[in-house]
Amino acid sequence: MDFALSANQDAIREAVGKVCARFDDAYWLERDRHGGFPTDFHQAMAAAGWLGVCFPETYGGSGLGMIEAATMMRTVAESGARMSGASRIHMNVFGLNPVVVFGTDEQCRRMLPGIVDGRERACFAVTEPNTGLNTTQLKTRAVRQGDRYVVDGQKVWISTAQVAEKILLLARTTPLEEVKSPTHGLSLFYTDFDRARIAVHEIEKMGRKAVDSNELFFSGFEIPVEDRIGEEGRGFDYILHGMNPERILIAAEAVGLGKLALQRAASYASGRIVFNRPIGQNQAIQHPLAKNWMELEAAWLMVLQAAWQYDQGMACGPSANAAKYLAAEAGYAACEQAVMTHGGFGYAREYHVERYFRESLIPRIAPVSRELILSFIAEKVLGLPKSY
Repeated sequence: MDFALSANQDAIREAVGKVCARFDDAYWLERDRHGGFPTDFHQAMAAAGWLGVCFPETYGGSGLGMIEAATMMRTVAESGARMSGASRIHMNVFGLNPVVVFGTDEQCRRMLPGIVDGRERACFAVTEPNTGLNTTQLKTRAVRQGDRYVVDGQKVWISTAQVAEKILLLARTTPLEEVKSPTHGLSLFYTDFDRARIAVHEIEKMGRKAVDSNELFFSGFEIPVEDRIGEEGRGFDYILHGMNPERILIAAEAVGLGKLALQRAASYASGRIVFNRPIGQNQAIQHPLAKNWMELEAAWLMVLQAAWQYDQGMACGPSANAAKYLAAEAGYAACEQAVMTHGGFGYAREYHVERYFRESLIPRIAPVSRELILSFIAEKVLGLPKSY
């Protein structure tokens, strides 16, 4: 059993790190203060060929696996880009996986290259205000009228909708009361983002200001039939193919964010002199940071296990969910401790750790709650009765 990254994976980490190094703390502090899509960062990653890391080479991608993608996303977050930089590009890695797996060759050739080379940006529209994680209860309707579907409804917490040219949309094509199973009757579409028919309202939020979050309102939004992915009514099955990769990548980003915060805290503790000695000499400072390191290392091993299982075509649901849970908690704890290590200066924006802490809440909340992960593990792994 070899726990080391391969030479190729190490090269990926180094190459991605070099791109990210061009965007320093001052850059991301400015994005956090004033918002605005980080176009230059997005284009730099596209120019270096990283936006299609897991797409097949046939469609302009690199054809690499989930371990490589997780390594890349951890590196992005750990560079100082945090969730603001990672959230901007991880849609490229997991979001369009249903298109790769279930789209036709014509659809892949038409839909994927623009994402890979950075000409197009996509948003992922599934969540609705009144359904939350209960995806089978989606209310947004797509009604077929000849060679088109007409969509009416509402979505919420949709990232990058302010700037997206494309949208991956899950909508109900058969009413819930007419299907045998709640998972039936949902269809998946990848199509142009028509702002004449989609109203976009940005949601003001605690952190990650560089990546907008939005509420969408669809009114008579038309989608050509050729932009439907796979069979009508099977969209729920299709999006499941993107959920485990999403959990793995979010976990990798949480580890990267935690490692960044830990490095900041250790560096500050080594140089901050109080009572004629560095505060890092005090066990009350040392021990929490040492615990953070252990928790992050353990979480990273779970990320690698889940990514390896995915790459091997094995069932990875429990590992992917466990990785997301453990990494989110470890990342949060490290970011909190970084603030506390800095004391009063941890509350000052110029020391950066306060925004790490704000962003560390994202992996704990999205894309699935801690509580639902615990329920999933209890039911699927431990065989306990379903609780929801």
